[in-house]
Amino acid sequence: MKATFREAAGQHGIPASTLTDNGMVYTVRLAGIGRRGGRNGFEQQLRDWHVVQKNSRPNHPTTCGKVERFQQTMKNWLRAQPTQPATIAALQTLLDRFQREYNQQRPHRSLPHRATPAALYDTMPKALPGPSREPDTHDRIRHDRVDKSGSVTLRIADKLRHIGVGRTHARTHIILLVHDLDVRIVNAITGELLRELTIDTSKDYQPRNPK
Repeated sequence: MKATFREAAGQHGIPASTLTDNGMVYTVRLAGIGRRGGRNGFEQQLRDWHVVQKNSRPNHPTTCGKVERFQQTMKNWLRAQPTQPATIAALQTLLDRFQREYNQQRPHRSLPHRATPAALYDTMPKALPGPSREPDTHDRIRHDRVDKSGSVTLRIADKLRHIGVGRTHARTHIILLVHDLDVRIVNAITGELLRELTIDTSKDYQPRNPK
């Protein structure tokens, strides 16, 4: 999803906001990782670009009714084609053709003077992302337990990072205090600071004694 969004932004510009449902590709706010303050790659990209993220309420599909209606039109058009695609490449060719006809050739009764979507889109000013209204920080607290190898995992920048804590602390219950890339690992029972580090995003494993 992140790569697709970046490609679309490269073609049409970065939007001021997005509106999606609550699929896991769009947000993890309703999943366990989201409730612990985590983000997926798409959410992090929106934050990096200062794009406002909007999500529909669960079990309220009418919020995204316009795109649902568009998808219905597209599916009906595909079903009406005399030659049905047998491969992904053939399907993509049809989808590209539908996109051209829908946006650039077919007049739309709902638009002024039965304009095409492309004609109206090209003449309208575009809403752009505004400046961030708050420091771009990512703070979270997570409760976990050191695994038997002496490590703990933490998702940073959409990747799981393995952080070495030490085999002597295996099975220890811990609290991770995360501020962007800075992490403190504290013994949940005693309050002892077991490790403090800044995540090296070029590496998946964060050794206890980096070279």
